[in-house]
Amino acid sequence: MYAIIATGGKQYTVEENQVINVEKIDAEIGASVNFSVLLINDGGNVLVGNDVAGAHVEATVLAAGKDKKVIVYKYKAKKNERRRQGHRQPFTTVKITSIVK
Repeated sequence: MYAIIATGGKQYTVEENQVINVEKIDAEIGASVNFSVLLINDGGNVLVGNDVAGAHVEATVLAAGKDKKVIVYKYKAKKNERRRQGHRQPFTTVKITSIVK
């Protein structure tokens, strides 16, 4: 059985006991969080729309961190303007504990 959840403006396909990185969540390590469900597939029977109105996915926060640095260059021709900037996107690692229909 798997579910599709939405968090941080993105959608993820998750199964029980799966560990995923999602956009940063303001929760402490070890805390339990719930995600809203868009779709549930339990082996041939697909639930979507009003069928998943009360469904949610429970997860436990394992860690928080930052991705690898991405370097951004800005350059203006003939103006001697050059700018170098780095960015590290924060993320939260969660473990999916259960999918509740």
